[in-house]
Amino acid sequence: MGYFGKFIGGGLGWAFGGPIGAVIGFALGAMVDGMSGTEVGQPGPGPRMGYNAASAENDFTVSLLVLTSSVMKADGKVLKSELDYVKRFLVGNFGERKAQQLLPVLKELLTKEIPLQDVCVQIRQYMPEPQRLQMIQYLFGISAADGDVHPAEVVIIQSIADYLGIEKADYESIKAMFYRDVDADYTILEVDPNVSDDEVKKAYRRMAVKFHPDKVADLGEDAQKAAKERFQRIQDAWETIK
Repeated sequence: MGYFGKFIGGGLGWAFGGPIGAVIGFALGAMVDGMSGTEVGQPGPGPRMGYNAASAENDFTVSLLVLTSSVMKADGKVLKSELDYVKRFLVGNFGERKAQQLLPVLKELLTKEIPLQDVCVQIRQYMPEPQRLQMIQYLFGISAADGDVHPAEVVIIQSIADYLGIEKADYESIKAMFYRDVDADYTILEVDPNVSDDEVKKAYRRMAVKFHPDKVADLGEDAQKAAKERFQRIQDAWETIK
């Protein structure tokens, strides 16, 4: 628990304030009481100075925890497989010990009402597009952790994507990687099944640049692994269509 207090106090940038800071404050309760003069449950002072790669990774993780709690509650139940997926993400970023300290925060967030639109507006304001796209990929991964993407979870992830300013084609592309139908490979490449071979090739090249793993290099090794998985699915879609 002490680790997360230090994490909040010194390891966050813009996520320290605004609605995300308030939600985390409510979840942590006495753990963050009195930190930097911020009353628990009240928004912090806003974006902090000294933003760097470490705070970028921490801001992403805290934002993901908050949004994850909304998705996990969407179908009215929280499954162990979903918690295990999130744990693997945290272990990959922070190691086993710190992941064990972060999981209780997620469990506490699952008991809270999340001001979803306000949280997403804050994320959209400060988080670059490649990181927001990565966020949607993680949320679908969590939703699919039990082997099925529940329709209620799809609805809330789409709402999150809309609030985050994600283009419809990008959202559908990521969704098709988890929620497949007969045209999924074309959807992944963001093209219509009736387009020419040349247009498919151009679409593949465009997607390969847009979703290159280097776009999220500052989010840590685990995020890059997930980005490489998405990149591989783009390549697989191209090979299947060929």
